[in-house]
Amino acid sequence: MADRAATSHPAAAASTIGIKQLAEVVVVRHGETSWNASRIIQGQMDPELNETGRSQARVVARRLSREAKPAAVYSSDLRRASETAQIIATACGVSNLVFDPGLRERHMGDLHGLVFDDAVRRNPEIFSWDGRTQEIPGGGESLDQLSRRCVSYLNTIAEKHKGKASSMRSLTL
Repeated sequence: MADRAATSHPAAAASTIGIKQLAEVVVVRHGETSWNASRIIQGQMDPELNETGRSQARVVARRLSREAKPAAVYSSDLRRASETAQIIATACGVSNLVFDPGLRERHMGDLHGLVFDDAVRRNPEIFSWDGRTQEIPGGGESLDQLSRRCVSYLNTIAEKHKGKASSMRSLTL
């Protein structure tokens, strides 16, 4: 559930460009929902965490609380992400908690609510390796659109927190 994300390793980069020009951004995926467990595409739908998801969030929160205190926690405004972020922020003693729809999962258009295998059968081109530019019917995002949105937001956060540790929740799945 937790992954380190950085464009370069802070220690290596610090020697060449100086620590004040760096920002550490930790990306954490939300805990499990009943939709995840059932392999239902949730995209920008808003199911809440299930008990397994809350437990996962607490485990990650305990781990992150033993590391440097983040300057802020950023999260999608969807319940599964915001609850995960709140658990982490509380464990880490962070009061700067920012909820933003710019960090939402990929908009899956007409595929929202479908079981994954059914969605693949219905629209195999969307899930193909060469489908990065394929928009999903019903207003869904292509992978390229999702990437541009999320990378732009991550860059904004990194710029805002240069020289600080930032922990954020982002669904760049």
